[in-house]
Amino acid sequence: MTPKRKSARGIGIGDEVSITAAVLQRIDADRVSISIPSYDFPHSIADRTAKAGQNVELVGKVTRIDDEAGKVTVDLRPLVTVDFDKVRLVTGIAPPHRRAAAGDAD
Repeated sequence: MTPKRKSARGIGIGDEVSITAAVLQRIDADRVSISIPSYDFPHSIADRTAKAGQNVELVGKVTRIDDEAGKVTVDLRPLVTVDFDKVRLVTGIAPPHRRAAAGDAD
């Protein structure tokens, strides 16, 4: 059985989505600690200009969708699993179309 490509919310595997995260504090001159909504693990990113309390947009590709749990996994290096309502579609990917063979009369 082939897995569904699009979720009920219009987000599919391979689509580019963004997550808004809040900057918690500066770790050093190059890195900041951030809080990703509905992701209960510490995370930091390289950013020289962000200040505490500021919001940053993290963009990555969808790698997994769990419609039953209402979760989506995004490749932000590392993989981050968050709720559907925490992501916003940036770029959708259209599935490839199969060309009919020369002998097909369907």
